[in-house]
Amino acid sequence: MNRILLTLASFTGLFLSCQTASATTADDIKSFTLDNGMKIMVLEDSSIPNANMYLFWNVGSRNEVPGITGISHFFEHMMFNGAEKYGPKMFDRTMEAAGGANNAYTTENVTVYTNWFPTDSMEVIFDLEADRIANLDIDEKMVESERGVVISERTTGLENSNWRTLQEEVKGVAFRAHPYSWSVIGHESDIEAWTLDDLVQYHRTYYAPNNGVVVMAGDVKYEEVKRLAEKYFGPIPAQAPPKEVKTVEPPQKGERRVYVQKASVSTPNIMFAYHVPATSHEDFYALDMLSSILSQGNSSRLYQAMVEKQIALEAQTYMPLAFDPNLFYVMAVADPKTPVDDLEKALISVINDISENGVSAEELEKVKNLKLMEFYRDMETINGKANTVGTYELFFDSYADLFNAPEAYAKVSVEDIQRVAQTYLRKSNRTVGVLAAEEDTDK
Repeated sequence: MNRILLTLASFTGLFLSCQTASATTADDIKSFTLDNGMKIMVLEDSSIPNANMYLFWNVGSRNEVPGITGISHFFEHMMFNGAEKYGPKMFDRTMEAAGGANNAYTTENVTVYTNWFPTDSMEVIFDLEADRIANLDIDEKMVESERGVVISERTTGLENSNWRTLQEEVKGVAFRAHPYSWSVIGHESDIEAWTLDDLVQYHRTYYAPNNGVVVMAGDVKYEEVKRLAEKYFGPIPAQAPPKEVKTVEPPQKGERRVYVQKASVSTPNIMFAYHVPATSHEDFYALDMLSSILSQGNSSRLYQAMVEKQIALEAQTYMPLAFDPNLFYVMAVADPKTPVDDLEKALISVINDISENGVSAEELEKVKNLKLMEFYRDMETINGKANTVGTYELFFDSYADLFNAPEAYAKVSVEDIQRVAQTYLRKSNRTVGVLAAEEDTDK
């Protein structure tokens, strides 16, 4: 079974028109909070005889400090390796015997565990999760085994992914203070140095019930979910709230550059990273649409100007969900005939054209239609519903903001797109990373 590390997990923007009368509404979502602070959200959907449980833990690499970087991702491994009632390898075996499956992912901001199962197996799932939340076995031999797995994952990931190799260096230059400066998988020296006490304290603090949100969706009943939650999750004691992340990244005052040499690179890669506000900021929707206008589909600005004209083999953008101000990434891979300087100039030209001349009403309308289609695709499954509801609950302060998204996207104008491009996609606000096989010879 694959565990998914979604350091670059993409977020599908949501847009809902007034004609979606049959879609999920805010009234369909019921919630309650246990005495220990754990919030449970329930979305009843009897379209299929299955259900899922998403557990969103409010912990990611932003909660780490130098010396324990990567520890959040490490727990994504450890949480499957045995607890008091269900020992090593028993979590997966028990779930599979009950007809279920699971996965997990870690980001800069959250760690999320997902379970899919037949409805009649729901109590088993609650029992499994409660056991590893309350009684995870942080065994020294298992820790050392998984430590080796994670170090190998880090090495292999950097070797196989030009994006990850370049992004790790760019983040380290773009951020001088905030913990977003390191990758989710962490520094190798830290991975090698975690102690058992580090792990025990981290699990106690961040896997406390008052630091989690659970979303149940599918063929379930609110009262039964509440009964099982009170039975299995209710007895787990709350802990003192985790320390707040107080560091605010200082404003960037000029372009920064980093060069990365990697022998296996066939053609140069270039990455721009611009500082942008947190996801909860009012400019999120315009920035999300700007990202799509730049890179979504064959009619996008980057594809037409760079891939179609054989300047780049590919070009893309990415803006992660984030609790704190983060980065808006633009990346391109050079065509074999394109020198890296020409690749950079072409990328800048596309971005500056939007800043100077804006976008057309047709481009904006196309993106709004794409958002609507993506919404239907995601919200037609119980899995998509659970993930989306939980995502909005954490990143937008309340799941109710999901149902305000239609209005928020509808309000975005061509003027807003140009404004955010001018505000954030500026030379003085960007970090430029170049990845190439040859040594940088600039003097």
